[in-house]
Amino acid sequence: MVFSSVSFVFLFLPLVVLCHFVLHPVLRNAVLLSASVMFYLVGEPSQFSVLGVSLAINYIGGLVIGTLSAERRWPALFVLVAANLLILFVFKYAGFVAGSVDAAAGTSLSHLYGLGQLALPLGISFFTFHGISYIVDVYRGTAPPQKDIFKFGIYFVFFPQLIAGPIIRYHDVADQLADRNPTWNDVYEGFQRFAIGLAKKVLLANPMGSIADAMFAIPNSEIDFFSAWLGTVSYMLQIYFDFSGYSDMAIGLARMFGVRFPENFNFPYISQSITEFWRRWHISLSAWFRDYLYIPLGGNRRGIGRTYLNLITVFVLCGLWHGASWNFLLWGVYYGVFLVIERMFAATAPRTPRFIRHFYALLVVAIGWVLFRAHDLPQAWSFLSAMFWPAWREGATWALYTLEPGLLIVMAIAILASTPALHWAANQLEVLQPLPRRARDLVASALTFCVFLVSASFVVSSTYNPFIYFRF
Repeated sequence: MVFSSVSFVFLFLPLVVLCHFVLHPVLRNAVLLSASVMFYLVGEPSQFSVLGVSLAINYIGGLVIGTLSAERRWPALFVLVAANLLILFVFKYAGFVAGSVDAAAGTSLSHLYGLGQLALPLGISFFTFHGISYIVDVYRGTAPPQKDIFKFGIYFVFFPQLIAGPIIRYHDVADQLADRNPTWNDVYEGFQRFAIGLAKKVLLANPMGSIADAMFAIPNSEIDFFSAWLGTVSYMLQIYFDFSGYSDMAIGLARMFGVRFPENFNFPYISQSITEFWRRWHISLSAWFRDYLYIPLGGNRRGIGRTYLNLITVFVLCGLWHGASWNFLLWGVYYGVFLVIERMFAATAPRTPRFIRHFYALLVVAIGWVLFRAHDLPQAWSFLSAMFWPAWREGATWALYTLEPGLLIVMAIAILASTPALHWAANQLEVLQPLPRRARDLVASALTFCVFLVSASFVVSSTYNPFIYFRF
């Protein structure tokens, strides 16, 4: 079940919100935990045991660490983190590793042990990181172990962030879980944010996805300059509105139940460097890797060489976190190298004109998205070759003529919406023509309702509704 589905918007969410507020407050955690379990079972019933095992390991592990003396906590932390990573490795990476060994050595490990046939549990990358965050926070003493299984269960399987994030660190929500008193105003403001995210997903991301899919379906030998760039720009917009829209919906849903999630996106395409881009893109993932990997590795405190190695290591693992393939591995190395280069030339970068810095960042990101989206490395190379070494190929532009004019209009709107321009225009309008608070709230409510109705109509009528991060 995804947030932009008919069953979620018109059945699951209204029922859960109603039960949550109608029943006695003592039952709210039980209702929310039950709803989250049901949400996962609808999407992936066959792999629920993996989620259950991971939950039990981390819940019991947190209690154990809480009872140990300081000198005995480190071995326990090592075992628990290793257990989390082992589960992730078996289901997400074992098949890739076995297949790579088979290809290199001519063996048949993937068939012998059935590693290539293991189904990837929904949200395993996210709930694994949630578990590690909890264990490390308890180990560091930044949060006490959670003894209430309902509160821990809500943190671990809370349906707004269960399958696609944002990645929530336990110490950020521990106090909220201990004292959660949502109001109907929280529901209203959460619904506003949910409506914005839903609109991003179905009105902008999905149309851009249809263009990207068409371009990336062109045979490698027929990709030309226009098709390659159109597919790349469309995918840049699709993945931004798809994932930021889903994050908006998650933030809004959590707010409805009295939990505030941190922001996950901040107009990444206005960045003037790759360093800035990763401060604006998937902020919760960047913060997780910084706090739980980069800093423990030494960060930038152990010399320049070690800093560069730490950056490369973090982004190699960041690439592999997104998926078990050579494309994702190369994507991680690619970003790690650019971050190292930017650190090397940090002193000269501010003297470069802004438009050049912005153009550079967008170009690097665009190339990165080709690596991310391509089916394999040969297709990525075909796209990049067409983008930067254009050559006319007979029959290559047929896909361009299948585009409807309306899709190009949506692309123009999406480009504008990926910048703060609309926010700036709204603020300027408020300055020039200020409205009383009540009138402003009324206008905002009316706009939210209209946006939701239009988005909901697309949810009902559209059969094209992919979600990029659904299986990460």
